[in-house]
Amino acid sequence: MKNIAILIFDDITVLDFTGPFEVFSQAKRNNDINIFTVAEELNPIYSNGNLSINPNYCFSNCPKPDILIIPGGVGTRREMDNTRLIAWIKSMHNEVEQLLSVCSGALLLAKADLLEGLKVTTHHNVFDLLENIVPSSTIVERNKRYIDNGKIIISAGVSAGIDMSLYVVEKIFGRDRALETASGMEYDWNEITVN
Repeated sequence: MKNIAILIFDDITVLDFTGPFEVFSQAKRNNDINIFTVAEELNPIYSNGNLSINPNYCFSNCPKPDILIIPGGVGTRREMDNTRLIAWIKSMHNEVEQLLSVCSGALLLAKADLLEGLKVTTHHNVFDLLENIVPSSTIVERNKRYIDNGKIIISAGVSAGIDMSLYVVEKIFGRDRALETASGMEYDWNEITVN
């Protein structure tokens, strides 16, 4: 079974986390995926549209994830300065098999010093900010839906997180599972050749 954790925080973009959540929920067969949300504290989180979300876990009681997803949203600008959250992401990088980001979640990976020497992408409105905070060895790709750097896989904005998640389902469980998942969602998977 794969434990898949999705970090949530105030002012998160809803589809950034619900898109991947739906993909991995649809991809589950015989309880081989356990997907859950995690926040810094066990308090309701409010999205950018004021949707109230109750996290399943907080940092102190979260099961060890195999995959950690870092979504984006305007809240990432505030969370970039949240030393506890950034330290948690950095510590999780050492524990997980895969670390994924959606949209401006890449900003949090940059603040955790995890993007050195990688090719990355983000939402088109965040390219300049990301370029200003990554090391000079990091290449910001402005025309990619998602980029596979091995352990770290990064997607562009919002719906690109669904495409990336289907790609990860294919990597772990095979192409047939990914295609069945996309079909079950009635989603037109935007497959690309990744780096």
